[in-house]
Amino acid sequence: MVLSFSFKNKLKSFLINVSLLILGSFLFAFSNPGFVFSEGLGFLAWIAYIPVFVLVYRLSFKTVWIYGFVYGVFSYMLYVSWLVIFSPVGSIAIEAMYGVFLMLTFVAMKACCLLFPKKWYLASFLACLGYEYLKTIGFAGFSYGVTAYTQWKNPILIQCADLGGVWLLSAVVLFSSAWLSNVLVCFFKKSEKSAQAFVQVLRENFIPAFVWFVVLVAIVVYGFASVKDYSAFPKVKVAAIQHNTDPWLSNDVEAYAKDVDTLIALSNQALKEQPDTALVVWPETSVIPPILKHYHLRRDRNRFNLIKRFLDFVESQQAVFVIGNDQQDDFYSPDPADYNGVLVFSPKKNTLPPEPEIYRKIHLVPFTESFPWSKQFPSLYEALLNGDTHLWSQGNEYVVFRQAGLAFSTPVCFEDTFGDTGFKMFRAGARAFVNLSNDAWSKSLACQNQHLAMARFRCVENRIPAVRSTASGQTCIIDPNGIITAMAQPFAKTYVTGEIPVIPNDAEQTVYCRTGDVLGQFFAAAAFVLILSGIVRCVFRKITGNS
Repeated sequence: MVLSFSFKNKLKSFLINVSLLILGSFLFAFSNPGFVFSEGLGFLAWIAYIPVFVLVYRLSFKTVWIYGFVYGVFSYMLYVSWLVIFSPVGSIAIEAMYGVFLMLTFVAMKACCLLFPKKWYLASFLACLGYEYLKTIGFAGFSYGVTAYTQWKNPILIQCADLGGVWLLSAVVLFSSAWLSNVLVCFFKKSEKSAQAFVQVLRENFIPAFVWFVVLVAIVVYGFASVKDYSAFPKVKVAAIQHNTDPWLSNDVEAYAKDVDTLIALSNQALKEQPDTALVVWPETSVIPPILKHYHLRRDRNRFNLIKRFLDFVESQQAVFVIGNDQQDDFYSPDPADYNGVLVFSPKKNTLPPEPEIYRKIHLVPFTESFPWSKQFPSLYEALLNGDTHLWSQGNEYVVFRQAGLAFSTPVCFEDTFGDTGFKMFRAGARAFVNLSNDAWSKSLACQNQHLAMARFRCVENRIPAVRSTASGQTCIIDPNGIITAMAQPFAKTYVTGEIPVIPNDAEQTVYCRTGDVLGQFFAAAAFVLILSGIVRCVFRKITGNS
């Protein structure tokens, strides 16, 4: 009888824990753009981590790591479900990686619960913030899933990004889950479950909530006050082209030529609509054959004809063209360095013969564009080379192009998901971002919106505009307030035209641009120091015999 009662309690506890894990995973996925809600339900983010905080509090130290691993796998399986279409192996790798990351985070949060029983939720909250920063750095850094990006549709809240980057907004959103979790835990600890008891718990936890509310109000007020009117600034007309093709699906020169012909036709339409357009942008690797190589070597007549047709077209225009191209330094070498490049052509100046200004992508996508451990893991390296990947060489300079009346840099695809790319480009002299992307491989509106969500923050963080030309979406123009002023229909052969303000070279750096990710670094360091100090205090008490 006693055994049966004990088993029922354990089963009940297990089912509650599993339910919390599943609920937390779905709340995380649904608060972001995803396969169900393509733009995400950002309001869910304010409560999305309640199941996580409560679950960690309930679990023992022996089992918390298992739940952390499962939560990481399941939540990211839902969140990046689009990755399965492109690479099932890559999807498994990401989910396993986040299983490990969240396993360690759950362990750190549980340590916070044990070391700081009275303020467990504050310590656990700090551990979560530290995790969010740490997951974005290093070779495998991945910014997708940072809490602040769930608020990408809120033009007021995102304005605080010019103060603390995404980390300030993440802290404000995450705290609501942490505080509410503590309220629930305190309430269910009470012997009497009544409205009066709940009100008492709220009173006991009033001060942290009041401080949070004051910070939130300050951010909202700042959001309204910091939005700037750029109508009086000089403007440059731009066109971003979207040909709705994944250029890497074929290794056929005829397919490459068809893509270039489509891009030329769309560019002609855009320029006919807006003849005084100064800048035309084509997507990432929209021209596959290396332009300089095939123009000079001329070993492949079909590829040369394609390149020549493209160059003749650009030479006949007035606008500056920004092109994504597979770029090689020493094309006479049998094994040249191969870069995911951006070429900038100014008609009548550097087009025929082609002598474009060049940017080479620096922040490469791990495992699909870069793998630095070829000698340590030769088998995996060979598998990547033989798989559906294109490993590039890494660029080393944030180039600023001064063309078409603008000073702009060109983050390529994955690069504009990182705040440090933006402020490094601004510090180098960029006063606009021209992003070239290809998310067509995902065949997913959710994936494209997840990318766009991050791109909006880069504009606010540095208070400069952006033009995004993508293979299939989201092609758009964003102003320095992070407001999308023009958007092309996704998954269509189309273009978008509009104007961006010319930000002066002596524009003042934002607080974030000056300080970088110092707030995220602070959260990570503070969490480490807090847990370490708690361990030291615990050991000292045991040695001295103090309770």
